[in-house]
Amino acid sequence: MMPHEILDKVIYRDAMMLVVDKPSGIPVHKGKGGGINLEQFFPLLRYGLPRNPALAHRLDKDTSGCLILGRHRKALAKLADLFKRGDIKKTYWAIVEGQPPQDEGVIDLPIGQKDENEKNWHMMVREDGQKAVTEYKVLKKMDGFTWLELRPLTGRTHQLRVHCQAIGCPIKGDKIYGNGDRFGVMYLHARSITIPFYKNKDAIIAEAPPPDYFNEFIQ
Repeated sequence: MMPHEILDKVIYRDAMMLVVDKPSGIPVHKGKGGGINLEQFFPLLRYGLPRNPALAHRLDKDTSGCLILGRHRKALAKLADLFKRGDIKKTYWAIVEGQPPQDEGVIDLPIGQKDENEKNWHMMVREDGQKAVTEYKVLKKMDGFTWLELRPLTGRTHQLRVHCQAIGCPIKGDKIYGNGDRFGVMYLHARSITIPFYKNKDAIIAEAPPPDYFNEFIQ
């Protein structure tokens, strides 16, 4: 991604926050190995303010879609509180391998680290893990794949990826919990986000169009 392209990724802006459409394949933070990351473009998103915006939450490197940035400390504190209370609602689209057991349902399976002694973020379903709940709905069935709408009711690390794997439907292209080497890109997209930020005003709803490769597959 070129620096000027970040401006085209802004899908919502006001005095308190931005919502950007994060591309797949770009981490939000600088990694140990260097390379491009989303934060390096934040100076271009000041829009007249003295400081860069900052992340209000995170998306995995290979996940695309809606990402909220707070424009200053007061906004970030308010957004953090809304996330903590579960008031911010997120909807994802995913292409998964196979088909879930029902056309819609709830996955209620606790999640914890796969190996607590390892310094990584690989997770798994485990009885002593943190409560994790995901609603899902089938949008379209295809030959060997299913297009799902996913709504996480909790915010655990890799929750959607682990839950899809747990019901026998790993996300297409998931290199950790699926068969990523066969497909390259991961088909998980943060489609929309609802933010009840302002008192006595309607909630902010931002939508990110799915990437071209996503559209091409479902069509």
